[in-house]
Formats: sequence, structure tokens, C-alpha cells
Amino acid sequence: MSGPEPHGRRLVLLRHGRTAHNHARRIQGQLDVPLDDVGHAQAATVAAAMAALEPDVVWCSDLLRTRQTAEPVLAACGRAASYDARLREFHLGERQGLSHEEYAAQHPEEFARFHQGDFDVVPGGESTEVVRERMVSGLLELIASVPAGGTGLAVSHGAAIRVATVGLLGWPTEQVHSLRGLGNCGWVELLEQPETGRLRLLAYHRTA
Repeated sequence: MSGPEPHGRRLVLLRHGRTAHNHARRIQGQLDVPLDDVGHAQAATVAAAMAALEPDVVWCSDLLRTRQTAEPVLAACGRAASYDARLREFHLGERQGLSHEEYAAQHPEEFARFHQGDFDVVPGGESTEVVRERMVSGLLELIASVPAGGTGLAVSHGAAIRVATVGLLGWPTEQVHSLRGLGNCGWVELLEQPETGRLRLLAYHRTA
């Protein structure tokens, strides 16, 4: 008789809760904006769902909105987090702090491309390839630290998670436009194939 099949590790990518900038449709990028009251409530709600996934390892972007989202999650899971700047959102250069309405009025053609998900048009911003590289680098380190059959949780940001999902699956970067944006406290689940180490998409945009 053969033994039980090995179980692959699971990687969960959780977006932070809502901020006042999210609510006002204001571009955050790497501005260090806290959660609003709705965001704190979302984080408290999603904490039970994350605890049910029993993460063995938790990593988190070092920005305030992700750290505040992680606090109730860590309490529910009985875990401590490692904080890593590689899990930050895109830096959106000269457009950080603008509302969508201001951006559209000041730079209409550029905003039209940005609104379709082409962040590479932003002056002084990070390129999609740079974000893909740093996110994938950090997340591969995270999953390598998870015991066989265990779960790693990363608390990060919407656009960065979408790019990371494409990168971790080995898809061409332009396939990011095939994925919808994650809502606040939505998450992605990827499952490792133990024989190959490759990741497969288990779920996208789960919510509590």
C-alpha cells in the first residue's frame, strides 16, 4: 500500500480593510493611511475567517492600514506577524493623494489608462514589473517558511495582490487585466502542488 499523498502548502493573500481614502476614491499608493471605522469592522469580521484557515505563518505589509487589519487577525489566530516592505502597494508617484475626480480633470488621457488598470502611466510611480518582482520574491519566501501541508497568510494591498497572483501562477503580466480588483478584506487562496512546487489558484475574491 502506498502512503497518504503529500499535502501542498496554502498561501492566502488578504487585502486590508477600508480607509477614508478608499471611501473617497482617493489614490493611496504608499501613503500611510489608517483604516476608517468601516475598515476596522471589516478587519474584525474577517479575523474569524482567517483563524478558521489556521495560518502557521503571517506576514504583513508595513503600512498602517495592513498592520491595523492584521491586529484582530493575529489575535484570533494566536500568531505574531513579520512585517515586510515588499508587500506594500504600488507607489503611485505624483498622483498619490489625488481623488479620481481631480486626476480625471487634471490628466484625462492618463487617468483613462490608469482607470483601466495601466498603472505604468503614472509619473514617478513603480512599474508593474517591479511590483510583480518584489511581491513574488517576498511571497515565495513566505511560503517556503510554511511547514508542509500548512498555511501562510500575507496581509497586503489590492493592486499588489492582483499582480502577485499573476506572478505566482507564472502568467504573463498582462493577464492581470483578466482579474477583477479585490474588495476590502477580500482574499485569494493559492495551493501548492507538492510534486512540482507550482502554485494553483484555489479561490479568488473570497469574502467573510
